Amino acid sequence: MTKFGKLIDEQKPTLLTFFADWSEDCEHIHDRLKDVSAALGDHAKLIKIDAEKNSQLTEALKVKKLPTYMLYKQGEMIWRQSGKLEANDLIIVIEDNS
Repeated sequence: MTKFGKLIDEQKPTLLTFFADWSEDCEHIHDRLKDVSAALGDHAKLIKIDAEKNSQLTEALKVKKLPTYMLYKQGEMIWRQSGKLEANDLIIVIEDNS
């Protein structure tokens, strides 16, 4: 978990996205996150987390539905939502919390 603490302890917003390739709601998630990254550039950090390959972290953060998005800033979770979201929705959330 020390590694996790370093990931989220940033001045700029850090968006964690928990996904699984088998989930219908996660379909096209990589494309959506590319759009978010292109729009925000280096104003935010985006991290994709395969829920199956990182089951210990997934369980520790009580991720029950995929995709689940968590926005951290300076080590604190400031927003969390599960379910399918469009790139523009994510961009707005990140910009509102910058």
